[in-house]
Amino acid sequence: MTHTKAAKLPRKTYEKELLRLQTELVQVQEWVRATGARLVVVFEGRDAAGKGGTIKRLTEHLNPRVARIAALPKPTERERTQWYFQRYVEQLPAAGEIVLFDRSWYNRAGVEHVMDFCTEEEYRRFLLQCPVFERMLVEDGILLRKYWFSVSDAVQEERFRRRLEDPLRRWKLSPMDLESITRWEAYSRAKDEMMAHTDIAESPWYVVESDDKRRARLNMIAHLLSTLAYHDVSPPVPELPSRPEPTGYERPPRDLRTYVPDHAADL
Repeated sequence: MTHTKAAKLPRKTYEKELLRLQTELVQVQEWVRATGARLVVVFEGRDAAGKGGTIKRLTEHLNPRVARIAALPKPTERERTQWYFQRYVEQLPAAGEIVLFDRSWYNRAGVEHVMDFCTEEEYRRFLLQCPVFERMLVEDGILLRKYWFSVSDAVQEERFRRRLEDPLRRWKLSPMDLESITRWEAYSRAKDEMMAHTDIAESPWYVVESDDKRRARLNMIAHLLSTLAYHDVSPPVPELPSRPEPTGYERPPRDLRTYVPDHAADL
């Protein structure tokens, strides 16, 4: 299960290429908006595999009105009685939108199955329906991309330990994450079964090796860009208008307003 850790990509190299790729992503955003395309990107993988960090870098310079993150909580009692895919359908993009699923309908093939949160019948029904569901999305014109972030057991445990030691990131470590350590092989088998049923020609899985987060981010974003037939449709650069001459407006006295204290002055 454990494999040799890849050499870490130098920060300068990473930051330079990330900026270039993010510039391309802005072009993709404008292309999606101008052409009315609908793009869905599914992020799945092991806990602590780097999905969230990649999503953060991917959306860093995008317009949140165009590129939206769907990270659904556990279903409500009402949602549990719906068709399983129903609440995910509500999150799908309209024309000119991008939706990034930070975990998706594949919860059923992973955590729900391994942790016995669904029945065997519900799990088997998912494996049968999922390819049909995704073919329907693609046939309707949605651009669907699916990425699985793969991390070794040793690196996953190392990242969990760093989260435990960091009060700013400790919230990321949930009881479910700890369970993933003791159920490593069960999750591996579930992933293999999932891909055997859902790695289809219309919506294939793309595996991202993520022991080095920097490499994983660059590789995933570069690959996504390579799968899209986008072109530059950037709008013309606007010109700032001249400010008109004053017409006699006077600002009210400052003591009529409540200002935030200058905390920075005491640093």
